[in-house]
Amino acid sequence: MEIVIRPNAEVATDLVARVIAKELRDNPRLVIGLATGRTMESVYARLVQLHREESLDFSACHTFNLDEYVGLSGSHRNSYRHYMNHNLFLNVNVDLRNTHLPDGAAVDIEAECENYEKLLAQCGGIDLQLLGIGLAGHLGFNEPVSSLRSRTRVKVLSPVTRAQNAKLFPSPDEMPRRAITMGVGTILEARRCLLLATGQDKAEIVARAIEGPVTSMLSATALQFHPRCVVVLDEAAASRLQETDYYRWIFENEPQWQPYRDEAKAPNGHPSKLDRWNIEVAPVAAES
Repeated sequence: MEIVIRPNAEVATDLVARVIAKELRDNPRLVIGLATGRTMESVYARLVQLHREESLDFSACHTFNLDEYVGLSGSHRNSYRHYMNHNLFLNVNVDLRNTHLPDGAAVDIEAECENYEKLLAQCGGIDLQLLGIGLAGHLGFNEPVSSLRSRTRVKVLSPVTRAQNAKLFPSPDEMPRRAITMGVGTILEARRCLLLATGQDKAEIVARAIEGPVTSMLSATALQFHPRCVVVLDEAAASRLQETDYYRWIFENEPQWQPYRDEAKAPNGHPSKLDRWNIEVAPVAAES
């Protein structure tokens, strides 16, 4: 696991988007694992900007999302299909047929989970998996005591997760109690993992996930086993870590980060100001 600490959320988000963009330019047929949530909205806005201003090409890639709520169809405004269409898919040149999410409204949910794993395998597995971390320490919806070898399946959502996400629904009672999620084992099979966490409210869980013991109580700790996992944090999210000096040294000295250090500096050698990305998103059409 490699930890990168950036000055603020905006700079951390920009770095994550540029890493994804580089991977996509290096391999136009990239299979990308995608996450949802408020942290990811800025990542997708930045990717849309790179598509519009620098012709970042999504036309040949495939995407697989981590999860979807059980009981919500793709046209439901709180579904993750709706979220992805609104924040990314309808604003870039991706082929919607190559964008995959579990079907939360499937008649046979167990079969849907099995088919999702099969489809992943048919596409050759995930090349780059984008991740966030929940306040319960979960990846996707792999709630406490999730097996570290688990596959795509249905999980009952914890009270912490439901409280965190219920505010996004018109009424807390409309918040689903279950979700389909990629398993921890499925996530760990991605060739590269890229986790973004920002804000003071994530500081404690980030410290436990990165520097604490590996435990099924916090599924994010399983990333300590991954051979190519990069965690990008802002200063607030990194504030409870013990080895911050070392983590900062890595970004400032490792050759792999040189291109990103150069891009983050203005011609006069001082850090450039990154403007907020006010991307006009497309209206979301119902799934056919």
